[in-house]
Amino acid sequence: MPAAEIDVDVPLTRALLAEQHPDLADRPLEIVAHGWDNVMVRLGDDLAVRLPRRALAAPLVEHEQRALPVLAGRLRAAAPGVVVPAPVRVGRPSAALGYPWPWNVVPWADGVSAEATPVAARTAWADAFGRLLAAVHVPAPDDAPPNPVRGVPLSDRAEAREPAVLDERLAPVPPEARAAARRVWERALDVPAFDGPSVWLHGDPHPANLVVAPGEGGRPDRLAAVVDWGDVTRGDPASDLGSLWLCFDAPGRAACRAEIQALADGGRGWDEETWARAAGWSLLYATNMLAHPELHPRLVPIGRHALAALLDGAA
Repeated sequence: MPAAEIDVDVPLTRALLAEQHPDLADRPLEIVAHGWDNVMVRLGDDLAVRLPRRALAAPLVEHEQRALPVLAGRLRAAAPGVVVPAPVRVGRPSAALGYPWPWNVVPWADGVSAEATPVAARTAWADAFGRLLAAVHVPAPDDAPPNPVRGVPLSDRAEAREPAVLDERLAPVPPEARAAARRVWERALDVPAFDGPSVWLHGDPHPANLVVAPGEGGRPDRLAAVVDWGDVTRGDPASDLGSLWLCFDAPGRAACRAEIQALADGGRGWDEETWARAAGWSLLYATNMLAHPELHPRLVPIGRHALAALLDGAA
């Protein structure tokens, strides 16, 4: 039986490259991210190797291999200069090396994680992010990768069916703000469910999955890449639109939403019901980011910011 987790390091990465893509095996390698699910190893100047480190993450790499080649051209046209990490090489499991999962070689993007940048500075690239989301949110085929927790009707979520689950979800919210948080959630449930064609979704477009190129010489920051497409799926666009509260302050949200509304759904934009559901999704994301500070400390500030932004108008 394959191991549930593997310690992915530079020697294993080089051995996999030598076995399957030997023309790349002599390039410099450097581990740049050791995440909960995947390890990212920079490969020379312009590529990176993305390898699952645990069994639960392996299907997510396969989802990227299926979806990103379909979406990449459209996304690059909508947001030139923003890297979409469609695999340039595909890696296979290796019995000889004891590595049991698929892996990808993807384009590298220079920059820093957006969550490490000032929230106010993100307004500079909010329109680019809006263009990219609008380009993602087009009708998806029935065989798009499944995801039981993204893009689904909010009424299908356990928080909508079981009061105890909602209570647990809202536990990280300060007691004096829980009534306002419930109003955001109830409003999201009260509006009609999405009834249009299921659209492609990134699935997890929060600031830690966005790469920003810092401005130099007084120039503003720019969006350099949108990464970690392992949750890519199909469904209600509100699931992705919830990211606006995670990413931006009020001016940034306005700029991003304006770009989306000008382009989404054939230029018609999304209705107010969709944005109400998006706020409900954002509440789910924010409380999840606050629920495990010991495991994911870098997500806590994102959750706190989003919660404050959501509840500012719900008091």
